[in-house]
Amino acid sequence: MLAFDDASIERVHDFIQWLFPLRERSGAQPNAPVLTEADLTAIRRSPAAQATLLAAAERMAAFYARNDHWLTGSDHNHLRITRIIASLRLLVGDAQADNFRAQILTRVAANKAPVGATAMAYWGRV
Repeated sequence: MLAFDDASIERVHDFIQWLFPLRERSGAQPNAPVLTEADLTAIRRSPAAQATLLAAAERMAAFYARNDHWLTGSDHNHLRITRIIASLRLLVGDAQADNFRAQILTRVAANKAPVGATAMAYWGRV
């Protein structure tokens, strides 16, 4: 995924749950990993896993910085953004999750984008 171009990131829908896993089963990709406590511990302790998560977050932030189609009232990317923030918070830490969220909110504000209240509320809670 790190080598995907922006068109591939937008077109391919089954990578985000694998790249940014959570404790909860994905409704969109039910075969994606569901993290256990052992998984959480291993990922948090692994420098390679941490580096990959941060690189993936940077890649996704770059995608959102270069593309405007998601700056609308409702878009599947809003769910992706929620997952990325939640996964970063869970696996890497609050600072990295807050940094990613700040980049997204800055982009929304700079474009006076009409992102829906539901997405904005989720981003504020995760």
